[in-house]
Amino acid sequence: MNENHLLAEGFEAHRGHLRAVAYRMLGSLSEADDAVQEAWLRLSRSDTGAVENLGGWLTTVVGRVCLDMLRSRTARREEPLGVRLPDPVVSRASGPGPEDQALLADSVGLALLVVLETLAPAERLAFVLHDLFAVPFDEIAPIVDRTPAAARQLASRARRRVRGAAPVPDADLTRQREAVGAFLAAARDGDFEGLIAVLDPDVVLRADYGPAPARAPREMHGAAAVADQALTFSRLGGRDLHARPALVNGAVGVVSSREGRPYSVLAFTVADGRIVAIDILADPERLSGLDLADLD
Repeated sequence: MNENHLLAEGFEAHRGHLRAVAYRMLGSLSEADDAVQEAWLRLSRSDTGAVENLGGWLTTVVGRVCLDMLRSRTARREEPLGVRLPDPVVSRASGPGPEDQALLADSVGLALLVVLETLAPAERLAFVLHDLFAVPFDEIAPIVDRTPAAARQLASRARRRVRGAAPVPDADLTRQREAVGAFLAAARDGDFEGLIAVLDPDVVLRADYGPAPARAPREMHGAAAVADQALTFSRLGGRDLHARPALVNGAVGVVSSREGRPYSVLAFTVADGRIVAIDILADPERLSGLDLADLD
């Protein structure tokens, strides 16, 4: 077995972890794959004879690549106006497959990824690497060109923002299904009070329709506003959709279609038995890039 083959085997052993890091850093499945591929290219061109911890070395490389991508994205201001949701990881309601399990090993809900999108690139890197993957600040500091103490401060600032904006979801899928089922039934039946009962008073709804003109408000807050929107949507054609249960980033969600074409992916965040966030991806172009065929 030659050295290149051993190097490739070592890299493949870490691929799942690297993709998970990159996904949390970038919120994009395709960009995460690009970052992992770039890490492989850098590995194949490097002298790794003195590398004692290949996994740590690769994590650092992926961190640098993702940081550069985030900074480039910010500089270009390429995101459209309004809400842009991170890519959802959609799997069967019975449970994710092996590849998705690896990607979601440290469960990261869509609502958390939305909050991570608001962080500065260096803050996001410090938080993701330290709080989600336990990378020491001594290893994070060189990536962001800061001292370990400054890297710790970056993570601390990010942590405060995450705690204030990203709710901790119920871990029990049965409890999640009960809340989501009650919401869908109330919307279908035109039951405003039933919707209010299952929605947290401070619930937030975010909808990403892509660059096309919005068909409805892209973001709204409060149980009454969200309940009104759910009832309006149901009256204006929501009943014509074919809805399939799914898991979205490991939490209970719904994939809907119309005339065989994907229409939306809904991700629900349930905390203490009530829905605290609803994230809707309805961008036709992005939906077409998701593998939604094998959910039944």
